[in-house]
Amino acid sequence: MKPVLEIKNVTKTFPGVKALDGVCLSIYEGEIHTLLGENGAGKSTLMNVLNGLYKPDSGEIFIDGKHNIFMSPKDSIKAKIGMVHQHFMLVKNHTVLENILLSVEGLKSIFNKKAIRIQVEEILTRFNMDVDLDEPMWKLSIGTQQWVELVKLLIRDCRILILDEPTAVLTPQEAEKLFAFLGKLREEGKSIVFISHKMREVMALSDRVTILKKGTTVKSLTKGNFDENVLASLMIGGDEIPKWERAPKKIGDDILTIAYISVDNDKGLKDLKEFSMSLKKGEILGIAGIAGNGQKALSEVITGLKAPKSGTVILEGLDITRADCRNSQLSGIAHVPEDRKAVGIAPDMSVDDNLILKSYKDKKFIKYFLQDKKAIKQNAEELIDCYDIKAGPPGNPVRLLSGGNIQKVIIAREMSLNPKVLIALYPTRGLDIGSAEYVHKVIIDARNRNMSTIVISEDLDELLKLSDRIAVMFCGRITGVVDPENTTREEIGLLMSGSCDI
Repeated sequence: MKPVLEIKNVTKTFPGVKALDGVCLSIYEGEIHTLLGENGAGKSTLMNVLNGLYKPDSGEIFIDGKHNIFMSPKDSIKAKIGMVHQHFMLVKNHTVLENILLSVEGLKSIFNKKAIRIQVEEILTRFNMDVDLDEPMWKLSIGTQQWVELVKLLIRDCRILILDEPTAVLTPQEAEKLFAFLGKLREEGKSIVFISHKMREVMALSDRVTILKKGTTVKSLTKGNFDENVLASLMIGGDEIPKWERAPKKIGDDILTIAYISVDNDKGLKDLKEFSMSLKKGEILGIAGIAGNGQKALSEVITGLKAPKSGTVILEGLDITRADCRNSQLSGIAHVPEDRKAVGIAPDMSVDDNLILKSYKDKKFIKYFLQDKKAIKQNAEELIDCYDIKAGPPGNPVRLLSGGNIQKVIIAREMSLNPKVLIALYPTRGLDIGSAEYVHKVIIDARNRNMSTIVISEDLDELLKLSDRIAVMFCGRITGVVDPENTTREEIGLLMSGSCDI
């Protein structure tokens, strides 16, 4: 059987970096093919080559045995290739149908639009999707928005569907529904390229798996010839995965108390509704919930980035409700933000300078009223070594680092402040196994030193592994607090969907 899509010896080089080095990949009709690899392995670059966003320096792409050159995304669309990105390509103020129409070429009259609506309704019925075509996109849940992205591919009759970390924003129940949907597409002969770091999903879904490492193809394996250990070993290679264990420890009294906090967003809707919770000294408190249910607002209130409409935030008896972000930092609160590239770093500044963004006024970094470059460099060398940051050449802009190393820079900076409380939003989102385990080790080591941490994550496996308690958020409120040792993924999933009483 000939492959539907074949990539042969594709290379792509950026200044100073060979992102793809002779990559080979074959995708067959009616299969779910998982692409695995560490951050910086070349997965995103390869998918952008298939999308027509990047033109390869060398190598060939064949569709049904015919040589293709993708000069733009338009060429990729013509070849019936479609992708659901991690960050959805949707216009929030348009309706569902308007977003779908934007993805279809050649709509010359209202009759075309009516015909498309009928086709969309048939797709929704066929796959049992509950989506209101006339609803504005911003009103929909993240899970429903993902269904809209998938409908956009189906209405274009895409044969090859690329899904980048599709379950990162879903409850366990929604993920199971997605898996069933992908199974139906496979039965219809669609080819699915699935990108994920979650081994549970890879094992459940994959017909074949291809592992990339440092821009090269390591191996392709067929179902039955791999397990989690084999895949992890091929992904990491000779790299060492940090070892850690969450040992039982005595948790102290409340260090942070949040009482009846209400926060409005830019649309006048409530992100938090009389929200209350407490964090104990030396505790890791996990916050579960689908993105968009108030987690970001909660972190912004605690870290002084947003003032609440009402309620109080008390840190060790000190009222910090109206403190700005600098005062919150000085009070002992550190912050790993949701968007590491847009909020967590100054992208064009060096790694050295990013590591002192919150402490540049500290006396140890000042000499004769000027920045002490020697002290700043020494600080960077110590943190780079301690946190195993692959920083590249001296003076390298931080934006050139991989996602995992950017996250390490942020964590190193925040932890160097010796905080009492760490607020970490999605700290391992999009990170490979090694980088994720390193972040987990840092959080556990801090717990052993009696630091308190709030970990906000959509990855239930991560929360169950790290947390002393898990609080679940839905529509700006806590729907329940569970003990990780005595709960199930299904119970947390129900709380995440608001199915249990508040």
